Amino acid sequence: MNPQVNAQPILVTGGSGFIASWIVKMLLEKGHTVHATVRSKAKTQKYQHLEEIAANSSGSLKIFEADLLKEGSFAEAMAGCGIVMHTASPFVVQGVKNGEEELVKPALLGTRNVLNSATTTPTVQRIVLTSSVVALYGDASEGRDRGGKLDESMWNATSSVKNGPYNYSKTVAEKEAWKIAETQTQWDLVTINPSFVLGPSLTQNSNSASLTLMKQIMDGTFKSGVPELYFGVVDVRDVAQAHLEAAFRPTAQGRHIVSNEASVSMLDIADFIREKYGTQLKLPKSQLPKFMLYLLGPFIGFTWKYVSNNVGIALTFENQKAKSALGMTFRSPKEAVQAHAESMIAAGVVALGK
Repeated sequence: MNPQVNAQPILVTGGSGFIASWIVKMLLEKGHTVHATVRSKAKTQKYQHLEEIAANSSGSLKIFEADLLKEGSFAEAMAGCGIVMHTASPFVVQGVKNGEEELVKPALLGTRNVLNSATTTPTVQRIVLTSSVVALYGDASEGRDRGGKLDESMWNATSSVKNGPYNYSKTVAEKEAWKIAETQTQWDLVTINPSFVLGPSLTQNSNSASLTLMKQIMDGTFKSGVPELYFGVVDVRDVAQAHLEAAFRPTAQGRHIVSNEASVSMLDIADFIREKYGTQLKLPKSQLPKFMLYLLGPFIGFTWKYVSNNVGIALTFENQKAKSALGMTFRSPKEAVQAHAESMIAAGVVALGK
């Protein structure tokens, strides 16, 4: 990479998102000029926190409007940029009515539009794509059947529009990115594949799946017990730092699992929160037996197939490449969970009792 890239503006797509906000903050604090895209400039409350961060940093911020589904929509924001960080993609797991329209199409076409614009923007030298560990595996049984430890060589082979549409959307989007990358030599592609991202939020406008699940654990939805589901967990601040390392380290290349190695259960998450807040929240204290989930699953959004392929299966995540190639160290799952809970309580999303 040309050293001049450090002096050029950096584009962050979906700039007001949970992860992107931390990326923008870190870049601004290092003195960079950041071009951030949002869906609507008219909705200033969505990105006001970025303006406030910029006002108190040595960097500068420019907000642009862009639409994932509109070809060429990112060209203006990308002009003159040396690095593109493409984070914009819907993150919804529950309540999806049309997986193709709500998730797959925006993720796939958005990636295609951003990367194609990069190819016609001569200043772009590197693209950092926010992918996910779900691009490596779909159901937990798929990871178990491949040895139980996930690494960057794996690809999700079980998800589809009907079975895990979010997982499928991240898989097809990342595959499309690598396909486009191979057609040109102007820029290189590096992907960040985080697990379940938790931690302090810079904005309370997020409606991501991480917020939904944490709210359900904290507000009494699961007070009778939680499914024995396991997640890799990573702090949002570590995910953002990984994006910066991927952007500025000349030798960075390929995919990077960004996660703590061991997975944690939903009950572990509840226990981390209980350690900080005691009995002030209606937290679950036990796990529901698998047979009960087969009975109740259809009424609470879990199909029999999902229960069979995910409940009770713990995986581990090979994060050595992120540590060695990007110099990453990871905050503990407990720190990420407790910081996330604190943010939600401070925002009034969940209220403490007595």
